[in-house]
Amino acid sequence: MKLQMINEAGKTGEIEVSDVVFGAAFNEPLVHQVVVAYQAGGRAGSRKQLTRAEVRGGGRKPWRQKGTGQARAGTIRSPLWRGGGRVFPSSPDENFEQKVNRKMYRGAVRSILSELIRQDRLIAVKDFSIDAPKTKSLIAKLKSFNTKDVLIVTDVVDEKLVLAARNLPGIEVCAVSAADPVSLVGHDKIIVTQAAAKRFEEWLS
Repeated sequence: MKLQMINEAGKTGEIEVSDVVFGAAFNEPLVHQVVVAYQAGGRAGSRKQLTRAEVRGGGRKPWRQKGTGQARAGTIRSPLWRGGGRVFPSSPDENFEQKVNRKMYRGAVRSILSELIRQDRLIAVKDFSIDAPKTKSLIAKLKSFNTKDVLIVTDVVDEKLVLAARNLPGIEVCAVSAADPVSLVGHDKIIVTQAAAKRFEEWLS
């Protein structure tokens, strides 16, 4: 299939891309699973609850084992008691990762890229660079694309673009190797250079 390339002045030509990578059917359940798994992988435990060993007190047996008519008890910090420890406490080391194998991950990225093209949200350009790492230069270059929420994907890390975009909300720059499903789904427009499109093909074919 062919992608129309544009720049600040308008259409500049076409590039030939793989139907396997950029023409795949949209698999919504797979995309949802991979996006959720990716977000879960970045989640950190933020709660700490105490086990029965960590709760203060409870070192003495509250009453003798037999003869009181009460149920047997060894500590007042048992999980059965009010103020006792938790059986399965939350911990900062808690791992929220979900397993997604490589084939599923690549299939989801192919599905996302193809759907972005169908929705006219993927913009192909021959090259995307600026002369100096200045925010003003990047704003001027993006003005013709008519969007304030964009992910710029290049074949390799462009330090000038990264520095120019870091103070702009909604603007993100990454190389193909760092492109993830959440970023691809979350932005209004995706600008992909010709070299980046070829790199996607090498990775996802």
